[in-house]
Amino acid sequence: MLLRRLTLCSRNHLDYRRRVCGFLTRPLTQVPKGRAHGSSFAHRGELRQAKRIVVKLGSAVVTRGDECGLALGRLASIVEQVAMLQNQGREMMIVTSGAVAFGKQRLRHEILLSQSVRQALHSGHNQLNDMSVPVLEARACAAAGQSGLMALYEAMFTQYSTCTAQVLVTNLDFHDDQKRQNLNSTLQELLRMNIVPIINTNDAVVPPPEPNSDLQGVISIKDNDSLAARLAVEMKADLLIALSDVEGLYDSPPGTDDAKLLDIFYPGDQHTITYGTKSRVGIGGMEAKVKAALWALQGGTSVVIANGTHPKVTGHVITDIVEGKKVGTFFSEIKPAGPTLEHQTQVARNSGRMLASLHPDKRSEIICHLAELLTERQEEILAANKMDMDLAVNTGLLPAAMLKRLTLALGLHQIAVAAQDSVGRVLRRTRVAHNLELEQITVPIGVLLVIFEARPDCPATALSIASGNALLLKGGKEAANTNRVLHQLTQEALSMHRVKEAVQLVSTREEVEDLCRLDKMIDLIIPRGSSQLVKTIQRAAKGIPVLGHSEGICHVYVDAEASVDKVIKIVRDSKCDYPAACNAMESLLIHRDILGTPLFDQIIDMFRTERVKIHAGPRLASYLTFSPSEAKSLRAEYGDLECCMEVVDSMQEAVDHIHKYGSSHTDVIITENEDTAEQFLQLLDSACVFWNASSRFADGYRFGLGAEVGISTARIHARGPVGLEGLLTTKWVLRGDGHTAADFSEQGTMKYLHEKLHVGKPLAGQRDSN
Repeated sequence: MLLRRLTLCSRNHLDYRRRVCGFLTRPLTQVPKGRAHGSSFAHRGELRQAKRIVVKLGSAVVTRGDECGLALGRLASIVEQVAMLQNQGREMMIVTSGAVAFGKQRLRHEILLSQSVRQALHSGHNQLNDMSVPVLEARACAAAGQSGLMALYEAMFTQYSTCTAQVLVTNLDFHDDQKRQNLNSTLQELLRMNIVPIINTNDAVVPPPEPNSDLQGVISIKDNDSLAARLAVEMKADLLIALSDVEGLYDSPPGTDDAKLLDIFYPGDQHTITYGTKSRVGIGGMEAKVKAALWALQGGTSVVIANGTHPKVTGHVITDIVEGKKVGTFFSEIKPAGPTLEHQTQVARNSGRMLASLHPDKRSEIICHLAELLTERQEEILAANKMDMDLAVNTGLLPAAMLKRLTLALGLHQIAVAAQDSVGRVLRRTRVAHNLELEQITVPIGVLLVIFEARPDCPATALSIASGNALLLKGGKEAANTNRVLHQLTQEALSMHRVKEAVQLVSTREEVEDLCRLDKMIDLIIPRGSSQLVKTIQRAAKGIPVLGHSEGICHVYVDAEASVDKVIKIVRDSKCDYPAACNAMESLLIHRDILGTPLFDQIIDMFRTERVKIHAGPRLASYLTFSPSEAKSLRAEYGDLECCMEVVDSMQEAVDHIHKYGSSHTDVIITENEDTAEQFLQLLDSACVFWNASSRFADGYRFGLGAEVGISTARIHARGPVGLEGLLTTKWVLRGDGHTAADFSEQGTMKYLHEKLHVGKPLAGQRDSN
């Protein structure tokens, strides 16, 4: 055992030397760019620049729910995040609670064990039921628990080759200039050596806090909130992360009906906050946290208060904050001029309800007026569009395929006509009983969030108005000027019926991930852009439905009985008309009998003329002596003048291939055999399946929808090109005359319907609901 301990000590010593040497030789590029201390960060995105960070762990974060012992799982995940940031080159400090809880657990165990032994000696048997644990004094618990707490931290950080050091302080250590300088010097040296200082108040000797004892301009150390704030300012930290058992700062006590979590808090908004009770543990509360946060903010340190106990977010809450994600409450001294996203969403929802209640003629008038404005002000629009185009070309922000998307759609009159019969349309109506009628009618979905990259999205705006939905538009910076002009025109058109706020242009600094977290405010997200954008949104929007497709891997199958002229015409259009589109062909499947025929040669010649690069599938490559470059994947979306080409033995094999490698977007068969075509159309379960037609027909305009907000490959709600109908849902309306459910038992209702009144059938002109 002794030999084992000596070996471990030797290893630890070597590890320590490696860590120190590694720190001294670590390249400076790993360290985030620093900044002059004195002013806090103005926006969340700037938190990525934070180099020196203080993480404060409240009692509720560190301790278990029974307040006796530590929450080891939470601590482990927090330690992992701190160690990761430390290894990135940041300087991390921890202000921790937990000594009292750790000591309480230890002392309770010792007392119970001692009582058990004494009672066993005196009575000859245990009388554990009669034992009671005395009330434990907090200072004694802290004295007993501090060493164990530090040992736990040291063991956890050792797993990440990170060294720690314990620092115990009291209020006097900050009020005495000499002690304060010594503390500062110690911490600076520890940080220089790449060691994580773990700071706690010396609860074994600290006196009880005195109310209103703050010195002029100096915060008194009453709890770990004030300690963390004082320490952050003293050490010129860039960021203070205060973890508690609440999501952040609410404008009223959490749990109350109207409580609203504040994303950003400004010092001037203190009068708008109503504080609740304190946490279940600890001596501070939210009021103490806010006071400490504002004091640190005034001293030049940015502050975020967040939840460190939620099991779904604990494992990444600290790193998310440092990455600038919308987590908790961010304290900022600079209040932006524009509204917050939450405010925009709420305003849009309220105005959207008014839009939905308008007579269909009025919604049509708004769209027609918007179309007129687009025509009348086209020079202004095109000038803004040219600014975006020139900027994109000059700065190289966009590849060529993206530049083509910066074009404007002006054909909105077809949508205006469709708006006449959209919201409030009766889909079915049934008379359940005498004076009891049931209707299913169309209604708007609610609040839509359309996120698009380069192309301005006027059709989405018109479809949203026609369907009575509120709309948030989040565009890329590549089309910022065009988006701004189009939004101004949209609001001008909406103003004619006093629903100007129903469409909002999101111009705040929120990341896509932040927008996707507003699951209580947004009802549907529609991404319009690259497959990478769609995938990112689908991963981030766990609580909001996403309408779209992450890939557009479209296939064209050339059957053995295909017409030569149709093949060349359809394949050329599917691939070459607009190769960046999601409905462009990415894979060409040819029947084996076509190999070596003039048709095969014509396909190859056409691709050569159009400068399409061919990637041969494994079977095609095996048939050819000199083949094109072999495809790296049969599931590739090229988005350019490239495609995969593969051989299949039959229509069924083509279907199997598409099911395996396709994306359920749009797939085509070219054949003159009607039976083969019908089987293909029936067997394939893609959103769009065509016979002898280009894949480029998968488009809202070509489908006669007026426009589209995207193409969906989902298997619920809308599929394929999504127009006006895809932005509507339904609700059931029941009109009665004092009826109650008790009047109709299941068996009694059926007998009543079929034998007495012969109702339950649709009214005249309506579809049967049975």
